[in-house]
Amino acid sequence: MRVFKDVNLANYHTFGVSVQSAWFAEVSRLTDLLTLLRSGVHPTLVLGEGSNVLFTRDFPGLVIKNAMSGKSLMPDPTDPHRVVVEVASGENWHAFVRWTLEQNLGGLENLSLIPGTTGAAPVQNIGAYGVELADVLQELEVLELHTGKLLRLKAADCGFGYRTSRFKGEWKDQFLITRLFFALSSQQHQLHTAYGDIESHLGGIPPEQRTPQQVSEAVMAIRRSKLPDPAQLGNAGSFFKNPETDRDTRDALLKKYPDLVSFPLRENRFKVPAAWLLDKAGWKGKSIGRVACHTSQPLVIVNTGGASGLEILDFAVTVAADIREKFGFRLEPEVNIFPPGAWPEGD
Repeated sequence: MRVFKDVNLANYHTFGVSVQSAWFAEVSRLTDLLTLLRSGVHPTLVLGEGSNVLFTRDFPGLVIKNAMSGKSLMPDPTDPHRVVVEVASGENWHAFVRWTLEQNLGGLENLSLIPGTTGAAPVQNIGAYGVELADVLQELEVLELHTGKLLRLKAADCGFGYRTSRFKGEWKDQFLITRLFFALSSQQHQLHTAYGDIESHLGGIPPEQRTPQQVSEAVMAIRRSKLPDPAQLGNAGSFFKNPETDRDTRDALLKKYPDLVSFPLRENRFKVPAAWLLDKAGWKGKSIGRVACHTSQPLVIVNTGGASGLEILDFAVTVAADIREKFGFRLEPEVNIFPPGAWPEGD
């Protein structure tokens, strides 16, 4: 393990913003990670693939690139139709999903092609096309940062919600995820195909003949048709969370916008796609300087070339203010912004 000084992070996060880290190291072993965390350098940031972060200034401490790898299978003692899959937190998420499909396991197919590492997935409770990580995650191994102890947590204890978890709230900076344990189906797969365009991509395949691999291929085709490749156009995927509202507000908006899209949640609550709001407000393909909303998916804010983190942040704040003025919704970023507190607080 080597520790480097004054490293440009442009190649270590998908927005590609040129920012410096005072110190940088890549670790593939837990012992090396513990050594660095005990080094006394502050602040410390453990980075996966940087697919959900926006740096608005240089990082004054130590950035640790998590490259811990490894995965294995074991029978689920509680269900003969399931397998428990263990994976290290530094594995690439999409490569891991494809590996589970190669083992003829189901459960993660709707989460195909989501960028990032496995260890970052629970923090955000990643989700797509009607499936969330919380639906299939069984347990986590975490490193308690202030004691250096390894602990096992049940998924049910992690406070998973829409694009959130306790790791983003009261557990922030307390734990580092080291291993994940998934309960995946080995037969009698329960496929989720009703969300988005999956059904149309599956064509005439009868439901009883569909496989997790086919669903994954459909999801990948949809995502590639709508989302830019970060290697070609800097972005962090969906920049904003989808806002929630009550029935009365939703119904009032429906009168004004009959084409309003919404999805029922719970107790008369509805989710309104932020992409619909941005499209309706005219942000699709719109740019300011070197930052834009993508031409196919306005929810994706892109660095069109050489933009700074502050430029991207200012653009996102401008977009959110416009949506607030036109529709009354306050958009919250799904992307983690450094330093914390850079995003304007709500009223």
